[in-house]
Amino acid sequence: MVMGDPGREEYKIQSFDAETQQLLKTALKDPGAVDLEKVANVIVDHSLQDRVFSKEAGRMCYAIIQAESKQAGQSVFRRGLLNRLQQEYQAREQLRARSPQGWVCYVTFICNIFDYLRVNNMPMMALVNPVYDCLFRLAQPDSLSEEEEVDCLVLQLHRVGEQLEKMNRQRMDELFVLIRDGFLLPTSLSSLAQLLLLEIIEFRAAGWKTTPAAHKYYYSEVSD
Repeated sequence: MVMGDPGREEYKIQSFDAETQQLLKTALKDPGAVDLEKVANVIVDHSLQDRVFSKEAGRMCYAIIQAESKQAGQSVFRRGLLNRLQQEYQAREQLRARSPQGWVCYVTFICNIFDYLRVNNMPMMALVNPVYDCLFRLAQPDSLSEEEEVDCLVLQLHRVGEQLEKMNRQRMDELFVLIRDGFLLPTSLSSLAQLLLLEIIEFRAAGWKTTPAAHKYYYSEVSD
């Protein structure tokens, strides 16, 4: 089941129970009628468990923030959301140790929120360093030996790398030093991880674009 709001946006909420689906629908249509802090916690909790939802939760969060602002001129939901993101960020090493999948979902989610949330049409400065810190963690040798973490790193850089670089180029340069070092010391890297890292190095070098030749090469390699 998918649901639509007046803007005909659709959200994949079929993995929620019926009561929670109703809570989310109400938050999108009439945010003043529900406990928005609870809604923020529900969305974060689910994002840490459901990779599919974590990839698109930012869109839903953006819609709820817009609806609340329009209806009441307030930002209860946004405050609750950012507080939870900060709590999880501070406990990120414990999360990674406890649940590698939960950690990958968290990085996907915070990058998704960074991608969608805007203040005066600019990305939120408060999220720039936490997002960078998560990506730096994914570029450490122990993470690069885990294919799922390499995949997450590369996907997020495809998604928000260009925006992040505009906000802080020095940190992006430092991140790519780690990525190149990881690629050049491939003792524990799988061949797929090496391919993904090489692809993202070339993607950034080409101005955050995939050249037709690179697309043909990488996608034929991955499908082989």
